[in-house]
Amino acid sequence: MHIPDGYISPTSVAVTYAVALPLWVYGLKKLKKTLNEETLPLIGALSAISFVIMMFNIPIPGGTSGHAVGAVLIAILFGPWVGFISVSLVLLIQAVVFGDGGISTLAINSLSMAFAGSFCGYYMFELLKGKKYAPFVSGWFGIVCSACLISFVLGIQSIFWTHNGHPLYFPFDLKTAFVALVGSHMLFFGVAEGIFTQLVYGYIRGKKLSEVKHEA
Repeated sequence: MHIPDGYISPTSVAVTYAVALPLWVYGLKKLKKTLNEETLPLIGALSAISFVIMMFNIPIPGGTSGHAVGAVLIAILFGPWVGFISVSLVLLIQAVVFGDGGISTLAINSLSMAFAGSFCGYYMFELLKGKKYAPFVSGWFGIVCSACLISFVLGIQSIFWTHNGHPLYFPFDLKTAFVALVGSHMLFFGVAEGIFTQLVYGYIRGKKLSEVKHEA
């Protein structure tokens, strides 16, 4: 799902950075209020897991890729702003150090995978709170929402930025981008994200409950 450099227009880059910058600033303030001796190790560990699972990219037709993210898990444990900033930092490291995703597309990659994924997954979890399957559905829903935003931004490139009828950036139309990205994430990557979220959330909650009983 990482968009490389050169796949969206300079106008798209400017707009996405204009949207992302104030969100990053506000999110960092929220993250600072959350960090303490108890939360820092777990947030760091979950961010590292997110980093690892996002490195397993499976190519999707059109030049982008699909993978699990891990943003929803962080969001439902610590809040969507923490999920947003944590995954944004992971995306920054991947882009700068490993060339996985572009620098010009860091904003849209963060807005889709980190922001949309965290907030959509978090509020779905709140809606289903108390249900055993809530983490699974939240993980699935969050990453599908991410794929929807990515496919929209990629798909409009061929509508607004062309030369002599030929796309200048992402070459496929909105329908093709939507089917390739959203379809694959609904059927495969979303299921993987849901299973990951369900299992790890259950493990962490179970561990915390056992610690409380032990202290009692």
